[in-house]
Amino acid sequence: MTMAEKILARHAGRSCVAPGEYLWCDVDAASGLPLEVFERHGVTELHDPERTYYVDDHLAPPPSVARANLVAQRRRAVKELSVGHFFEYGRHGILHQVFAENGMFAPGELVAMRDSHATSGGVFNAAVTSANVDAAFAHMFGFNWFKVPPTIRVILDGPWPPSPLVVGKDVALHLTGTYGTDVALYRSLEITGPAVPDMSLSSRWTIANMGVELGAKFCMFEYDEKTAEFLRNRIDRDFTPVTSDQDATYERTIHVEVQGIDPLVACPHDPGNVRTVTELEKERIAVDQAFIGSCTNGRLEDYALAARILQGRRVDPHVRMLCSPASQHVWKEVLLAGLWEVFADAGANIEHSTCGPCFGGHMGVLGDGEVSISSTNRNFQGRQGSPGAFVYLANPAVVAATAVAGYIVDPRNFI
Repeated sequence: MTMAEKILARHAGRSCVAPGEYLWCDVDAASGLPLEVFERHGVTELHDPERTYYVDDHLAPPPSVARANLVAQRRRAVKELSVGHFFEYGRHGILHQVFAENGMFAPGELVAMRDSHATSGGVFNAAVTSANVDAAFAHMFGFNWFKVPPTIRVILDGPWPPSPLVVGKDVALHLTGTYGTDVALYRSLEITGPAVPDMSLSSRWTIANMGVELGAKFCMFEYDEKTAEFLRNRIDRDFTPVTSDQDATYERTIHVEVQGIDPLVACPHDPGNVRTVTELEKERIAVDQAFIGSCTNGRLEDYALAARILQGRRVDPHVRMLCSPASQHVWKEVLLAGLWEVFADAGANIEHSTCGPCFGGHMGVLGDGEVSISSTNRNFQGRQGSPGAFVYLANPAVVAATAVAGYIVDPRNFI
């Protein structure tokens, strides 16, 4: 079996499963509080409060009275339901980062969440997916239904990195641009190959995060020492990593020669509309906003990469540059590394941890006709504000270089 099949079989109490089967599976943890569903069904207690996680991250702190009232309602529910892991301001972050920092995901586990980028958790060798409203069922009963997905194996060939300014984001954009955003629709992705061991956990995390942009139900990596290092002192329970059997059946195998990947950019309005930054530089596409952050590229490695470009330089006066790390823990890591000073000296605006700029909620909303370059995961029309705005996606080095130049530019010109 493949990794996903092994995890689903284990959680269904089966010795083996096959793609297309429907299963009832025990769920190890769940997140999100679908209060409207709980209220409709009279739910007053959770199946396992200690394996329930919640954070207010999308509009945090509340930008309106209506949102503040909703947060207050959810805070009351957290107490009434005895939610085991609630992350309030000061120790909070974006769910996919802060939950991992606090031990939600362990290798071999099956986790149901409500946010679409739940595939992020697959970087820890876990089967993590968005169950959407069905996550309420997992909260209530501790199990849920799953359809066993076929698995696509992605083999990253060649030494890593191909260049100092190519990171996991470029691999993700290469996949969306080459194979389309529906190539893995309701499938499990396994990311493996010779390049993976040398790839940082942060770069792997970005690929897992954007697995859903390929349509994936799960996007998984194998467990290794880099995974173990992150989970050390965060997980206090037994876990069993999974690897695919040598005779596992894959629907498809995709080989990617990483040495051929350059810094890439997804153009409006589709993560699959990908071109090289070298091509786009010739068009001198001016930007109004440059954003580094989100659950996709808001970690220490991302800010360190951007700081290489910004050191001793200033952001173009016609560009607003925003930084919002994936969690308060990351915020402190960047502080202790001395990097916030580089961003501040360059003229960037350093924000708290929030999803706000990524989905156009607050803290960086685009107006009509404005252009953004962003290290986030989606550039759908209206994603970051006005439906008349234009969003480009790229790695943090491209975003930083563009912020300095005022138009989309190759960061390799800056080193």
